[in-house]
Amino acid sequence: MHWLYNISILIYGLLIRAVALFNAKAKLFVKGRKHIFKHIAAKTEINSRPIWFHFASLGEFEQGRPILEKIKQNSPNEKIIITFFSPSGYEIRKNYALADGVFYLPLDTPSNAKKFIRIIKPKMAIFTKYEFWPNYFKALSSSQIPLHIVSGIFRPNQIFFKWYGGFYRDVLKCVSRFFVQNEESAQLLKTISITNVDVSGDTRFDRVYENAIAPRQLPTVAAFCEGRPVIVAGSTWLADEKILVELAAEYPEWKLIIAPHEVHPSHIAELGELFPGSIKFSSLEKSNANQQSQTLIIDNIGMLSSLYQYGQIAYIGGGFGAGIHNTLEAAAFSIPVVFGPNYQKFQEAKDLIQLGAAQSVANAKELIAAFERFKQSKSGEIAGQYVVNKKGATEMILAKILA
Repeated sequence: MHWLYNISILIYGLLIRAVALFNAKAKLFVKGRKHIFKHIAAKTEINSRPIWFHFASLGEFEQGRPILEKIKQNSPNEKIIITFFSPSGYEIRKNYALADGVFYLPLDTPSNAKKFIRIIKPKMAIFTKYEFWPNYFKALSSSQIPLHIVSGIFRPNQIFFKWYGGFYRDVLKCVSRFFVQNEESAQLLKTISITNVDVSGDTRFDRVYENAIAPRQLPTVAAFCEGRPVIVAGSTWLADEKILVELAAEYPEWKLIIAPHEVHPSHIAELGELFPGSIKFSSLEKSNANQQSQTLIIDNIGMLSSLYQYGQIAYIGGGFGAGIHNTLEAAAFSIPVVFGPNYQKFQEAKDLIQLGAAQSVANAKELIAAFERFKQSKSGEIAGQYVVNKKGATEMILAKILA
């Protein structure tokens, strides 16, 4: 099975190069890995023994960030190396101040994994959620370098728990310690004889709580809101935006801030057509004036976690596609959340619904009904308390891995 996996990685590398000829994200993926080992060697101090953090993308970075920042806070001289698999993580965090080097992860071939470990010589590796790279895991294990999975989550349908998943079960045996989000994950791992597990919870709660108590202030957004009630729609896709049109029309006295998942010019233009009279954040910032538009379109990346402070209700996008985006960033600001029907993979969404602080909707009519329910309720306080009650994973994890 290992040889088959290695062939699949080589084929993936060839395919991504072909796709890069006409796809901007794939082009970044390929370009970022060009001469990657020369780049890594140039930025890595010999024998500095850094802690290596790996993240799939931006969401996983935010999950692991509380651990990284607490390590630097307690030990300022500790060296940190970060790798990303996806351009959407790397391109936004490539200049992250607390890291001594931020790189794309070279493709998971045996030679790449051995070379990477040989160059950086990490004292430990910390992977977030469900990033499992067999060759890197085996290289770390062979070099007797501790490997920790944080905020891990496991489900019965994953390959580890299938009769044909023996190769991947062996990969999990390379992990020194699993820090999982829930008891179900711990019990699933136990069924395949993995017991080096702690149920620590999700570090995202620590991150969103910290953000909510000291958010970045956005004066131009505050001026746009004019003290009026605000709906903040985060990480939206077109299917989400189409039902938000009807909500905005139904409640013209409310301001609407939309931070779409995709901010390329063609989609921003599409949003401008969907919401006539709307204004882009870039235009608002240039004018430095209070605008009378009902709808503000955020045409950049990186502001969303600070926008929720201005909202009374949040709408989280993605629920009409592969799955909803981050509900906790909004809940931490003690506001109720609404999202589309595809939320079942997200425990926090299910929890918030059960607590009465969130609602799933399938169309504009249901969205308006949810809005009516939440605009007068105190459900937001329940959402905020839920986040407070769930924080603390970071301290538990650090106590174990740094002992």
